Amino acid sequence: MRILGISLGAIEAIITLNIVVFVLTLIDESFFVLFTLVPRYVLVEPWTLITSMFTHAGFNHLLFNIIALFFLGTYLERLIGENRFLRVYFIGGLAGGVLAVLTAYVGFTDVSIGVVGASGAIFAIAAALAILRPNLRIFIFPIPFPMPLYIAVFGFMLIMSFQEGISWAGHLGGLAVGVIYGNMFKNRGIGGSTKQHGQRFY
Repeated sequence: MRILGISLGAIEAIITLNIVVFVLTLIDESFFVLFTLVPRYVLVEPWTLITSMFTHAGFNHLLFNIIALFFLGTYLERLIGENRFLRVYFIGGLAGGVLAVLTAYVGFTDVSIGVVGASGAIFAIAAALAILRPNLRIFIFPIPFPMPLYIAVFGFMLIMSFQEGISWAGHLGGLAVGVIYGNMFKNRGIGGSTKQHGQRFY
């Protein structure tokens, strides 16, 4: 993948785009408004289903997603390859956005509240990896002990999705895509069987 003539790997390119968009939104707030997915306006601003995946509400929001993408995404990409990884990432992110819109229109959330962040895509890669490597042990800050990936993803991270200010629908949409792809890869023998090393996930 090439950005501005520079050859980057898939994860490096995604991280770079996230940082570039974040800087743009700091320089001019109108970019944040332009890129944010607002369910009420999705039919007239359909591009926000994509741009919202690269837009973040603050530095901590960006940092957490970048770190999660780096550790979990790097591992998953090694197992399934770059093209499949990109498919999981972007379809997971889109599914998160679509579910956020649908749940808003049926009354679960406010149609006027904007949705931003790569969390739907992150949940997709996390769930796919949890299916392929459920017993991979990782650290999640601030918990001081390692836990199996499937518990971290389907337990701790899922519970965190229902905190105030977090788009639980966006997370669940990505999670569902990750589960589907993870099982598909597993059934097709994609990802193989490798020694599971511990990872630090902050």
